[in-house]
Amino acid sequence: MPTHFPERVHDGAESNQVVAAGPSPCSAMDASKLAEPPTQTERLAYSIQEAAHLLGVNYFSVYRLVQRGKLKVCRALRGKLLVPRSELLKLLKTE
Repeated sequence: MPTHFPERVHDGAESNQVVAAGPSPCSAMDASKLAEPPTQTERLAYSIQEAAHLLGVNYFSVYRLVQRGKLKVCRALRGKLLVPRSELLKLLKTE
């Protein structure tokens, strides 16, 4: 069974470069990951806790805004409250 080990390349200089013996299926995939910057998608909604963190206020302050009708929310699975990103932007524009 042949084994593929890296071969040493000597170009006359004192550098010891290592070159792979054959193409690696992982090397093409790794190179494409390095070439592309990580993409960040904007979230459509945030939990009450996340919204409070983004606004720099306490969790309960955001909850009070919801109770007073100043901030609209939607309910996700199991009744979890989600604040749409558009509502956060509206709130920031009005204040």
